[in-house]
Amino acid sequence: MKCVFVTVGTTSFDDLIACVSAPDSLQKIESLGYSRLILQIGRGTVVPEPFSTESFTLDVYRYKDSVKEDIQKADLVISHAGAGSCLETLEKGKPLVVVINEKLMNNHQLELAKQLHKEGHLFYCTCSKFLRH
Repeated sequence: MKCVFVTVGTTSFDDLIACVSAPDSLQKIESLGYSRLILQIGRGTVVPEPFSTESFTLDVYRYKDSVKEDIQKADLVISHAGAGSCLETLEKGKPLVVVINEKLMNNHQLELAKQLHKEGHLFYCTCSKFLRH
């Protein structure tokens, strides 16, 4: 069972959660062979309804003491550009897509993502471009 894990860390990134849990995105994720999506939504106000069908499961939670286990189990990690989340995922050798929060004023996250992309560690995009990849 292939799994996608989405993490926003301790922040709130409603655009990412809304984007990934939209019906189009769920269809795309399933069409790519994934059968489980786990959303760690932090302080967000967008709280998708968990569901389970024969072919797909969506799990949602706010926080855990550690997301290491979810990263370990995941076949793909989609993350905000927090340094902790990025480095933890890369340490585990998991494929990583970083989604930049365009609403953050001081976008140091973009600098980190660009640098790690340049070094060949990850892909990055914004919510508006997420579905096109």
